[in-house]
Amino acid sequence: MIDVNCFIGAFPFRELPHPDADVLVRVLEREGIAGAWVGHLPTAFHRDVTAGNLALFAALEPHRQMLHPVPAIRPDWPRWESALIAVNALGARAIRAYPSQWGMGPGDSRLAHLASACGEIGLPLVLTTRFEDARQRSALDVAPDLSGAHIRAIVRADPRVDVIVTAAGRALIEESHWGLTTEERARLRWDISWIWGPPEDDLAHLLHTIGGEHFLFGSGWPLRLVQAPLANLELLPPETSQLKLAELP
Repeated sequence: MIDVNCFIGAFPFRELPHPDADVLVRVLEREGIAGAWVGHLPTAFHRDVTAGNLALFAALEPHRQMLHPVPAIRPDWPRWESALIAVNALGARAIRAYPSQWGMGPGDSRLAHLASACGEIGLPLVLTTRFEDARQRSALDVAPDLSGAHIRAIVRADPRVDVIVTAAGRALIEESHWGLTTEERARLRWDISWIWGPPEDDLAHLLHTIGGEHFLFGSGWPLRLVQAPLANLELLPPETSQLKLAELP
């Protein structure tokens, strides 16, 4: 099992305990997880993502058997196409984008261009719904949650692009999934980091109604505990526990 939603680096709005690559490796080994897709958390809030991407590759270099870099690309920044080619050559496993943090609406054509570019080179595009619950956010953290309109527009931008949305809850997942065609749904997957287990049993409901092939394991570490989604999988009802999560695109 691979965790598709991990980060290293500092968070601007609160202290995180040990958000370092070597600590993440120990956490994954302790929990029996084979590896992780890793983003650089500070880069989500940078205008120029270049330095953060370089820091990500450097930090993960000693751990590349387990930790796979997922750098960020801003399609509103000069020469972003060249940056995409460069990180692909360095071994990026996927590309992260943060439309809400970057002030980019669902109709922004630059997001569509990024989706097409990722589809052309065969890298999945990873989107983040939120970093923290609205009830615990700093007053300085004003970015809204990612919207269903963002997700649908990006999926529809190019039939070659695979999209992974992290930190989404049941409402956003259902709104987005059922608003797409069958072909479009096949290219969209969700991590389970923000889906409730018991007593709401949202995870069991979604696995039954949408299908396990649309869901990937993800935790949101170090903002959230890796044990939480593992526990939700363990607590699935017997009739749901046999459903398998998706293979990575």
